[in-house]
Amino acid sequence: MLEAFLKHPPLGFQSFWHAGTPAFVTPYDLTTTLDAQHRQVLLKQFWYPWVRSLLTPLTLFVGSTVSEYACWSAALLEPGALATWVRQARRDYPLMIIKDLPAQSSLLSRADQEAAAQLAQQARDLGFIEVAGQALAWVPIEGYEEASYLAQFSRAHRKDLRRKLRQREQLRIDALHAGDPRLLDAQRLQHFYRLYEQVYEQSQIHFDKLSPEFFQAILQAGTGAVVFTYHQADELIGYNICFEWQGLLIDKYIGLSYPQARQCNLYFVSWFHNLAYARARGLKFYVAGWTDPEVKAYLGARFAMTRHLVYFRNPLMRTLLRPLRAWFESDAATLQALAQDDPGLKV
Repeated sequence: MLEAFLKHPPLGFQSFWHAGTPAFVTPYDLTTTLDAQHRQVLLKQFWYPWVRSLLTPLTLFVGSTVSEYACWSAALLEPGALATWVRQARRDYPLMIIKDLPAQSSLLSRADQEAAAQLAQQARDLGFIEVAGQALAWVPIEGYEEASYLAQFSRAHRKDLRRKLRQREQLRIDALHAGDPRLLDAQRLQHFYRLYEQVYEQSQIHFDKLSPEFFQAILQAGTGAVVFTYHQADELIGYNICFEWQGLLIDKYIGLSYPQARQCNLYFVSWFHNLAYARARGLKFYVAGWTDPEVKAYLGARFAMTRHLVYFRNPLMRTLLRPLRAWFESDAATLQALAQDDPGLKV
């Protein structure tokens, strides 16, 4: 995944390795993760068009957009390594972000979590500000059975999910593995990309639009990808690209054809299909990715929070961000609100 990201970065990105650590550069709209309430207020200000360029600085990101958590080399943890990188980056980039560092996570070893804590502390010592990131959804697979899984929900909740799952009866679900000639057919790849674009365009956050070349790269033989395709009356109306890795089924990308996908409740159908597949493969966890925490909580997900370490070159911007950072922690606020309604929500 990282090799494909570095060779075929998202549109408008420049990606590279630095001391064995993936990184990328792109103009970053600071309102991207601003909560909806404050974003709407900001966009309505008459002066916003004149300051928009100031709110889209050229930004150096440490990490990638294709891994659930930040990846870094041991060299970056060496004393002074991060400080040296920051001094070099300050000359060219007004903003530097170490993205998607894990907080507490059942998906990682203690050594991984300790390394993340060490990197976070080094960043804070250099003046980085910690901001809560996105919520990573996951489900334990041990002992999974659909009936018992549904039993955790209220009667009305179960009834709604069962109603949605009845759409499975009209769908044909296939599993294609990376390298399958059907995945390398140019026309089919174009169709896959068009369905990906439909999902991208209707999403609330527009940040990293992947390229057709990236999709082609991850579907080549040897990558380990498995693609679940959903057909209705022989028409492809959606797919999931997933990966198996160290006991995890990682749900990476989805493509949907609207309105058919909504009519067939394909998001819900694919969720339960992936759980059943992970159980059949003897996997430990289903990792459902970021975005849409409300829907994933409704589907029974647990959540592991990520965090970003943010460094503005301008000390005034650093001063302004500290009291305002809660405005950019929308997933954390969403989960807090959901937990008030459902004390059983696991974060």
